[in-house]
Amino acid sequence: MFAVSLKTPLTNFSSSFSFFSNNPNPILPFRSTPKPLTISAAATPAHLQTPIAAAPLTPAQFRVDILSESLPFIQKFRGKTIVVKYGGAAMKSPSLQASVINDLVLLSCVGLRPILVHGGGPEINHWLSRLNIQAVFRDGLRVTDAETMEIVSMVLVGKVNKTLVSLINKAGATAVGLSGMDGRLITARPSPKAADLGFVGEVARVNATILRPLIDNNHIPVITSVAADELGQPYNINADTVAGELAAALGAEKLILLTDVAGILEDKDDPKSLVKEIDIKGVKKMVEDGKVGGGMIPKVNCCVRSLAQGVITASIIDGRVPHSLLLEVLTDEGAGTMITG
Repeated sequence: MFAVSLKTPLTNFSSSFSFFSNNPNPILPFRSTPKPLTISAAATPAHLQTPIAAAPLTPAQFRVDILSESLPFIQKFRGKTIVVKYGGAAMKSPSLQASVINDLVLLSCVGLRPILVHGGGPEINHWLSRLNIQAVFRDGLRVTDAETMEIVSMVLVGKVNKTLVSLINKAGATAVGLSGMDGRLITARPSPKAADLGFVGEVARVNATILRPLIDNNHIPVITSVAADELGQPYNINADTVAGELAAALGAEKLILLTDVAGILEDKDDPKSLVKEIDIKGVKKMVEDGKVGGGMIPKVNCCVRSLAQGVITASIIDGRVPHSLLLEVLTDEGAGTMITG
């Protein structure tokens, strides 16, 4: 007679049947690494017993295991709206761009409702250079005179937006490209620093009704951060701000900002000091203590404002990591810093 001995109890189906110690897929890391199943003969002397390890999983079995690990997260977020701000390195690298597009399509296919908000600073700079127009920045914001505003609209609305729509459609979803001016989605107002910055604006109002039919029909809205005021004057608005205000207006489950850093660091000089999760009170104290500075401050303020208006969580994640969106949404590990209300 043979006795079956499991070194790890069957407390979790998916982890108990992951019979390998190294996870070759970085997208969905395992939460635990069980020891292999062994079979021993009860009547056989101990010195003659030979443990028999389970056979390695086939590629098909491995994919099924990954899907089973993702199930709780898919169930949690199915039907929920997530707003993703796309920019930085993830926009400049073709491989990272493909990663973001595929992640969005996958999330849409499993029942989430993603909305993509984008900027396009490097592309704007490229076209300004080609037209011999100098790019000028003050306090990290682009000075946007009438001539520059025309280029910004042409690049963001006519080129970057439609390129992203085309890539999402090619990947198998249905995307709809919009600017803030379409359907009066966003009404702009001049920045308080308009005298120095020109046509740089803020979000005065969001009309989310234009988006709801698209989301309800499983389309992916792709929104660029150009909007007009009540008189029709176009303004260039920070894409982080647009994403945060849209998330609040839609009652989104998550706001995710893709950045070129790991997230919020406890020590700005130590990349390993990543703060995985923090609440509004904690992140405000970090700002007051000078632990958060530079370009991270407006991102943190954007997250705090959206949380104060009802968004459940806001994350600042590392867009340089392939499939960072899936890591953030479908794993406990995440891909940056999650701020809670």
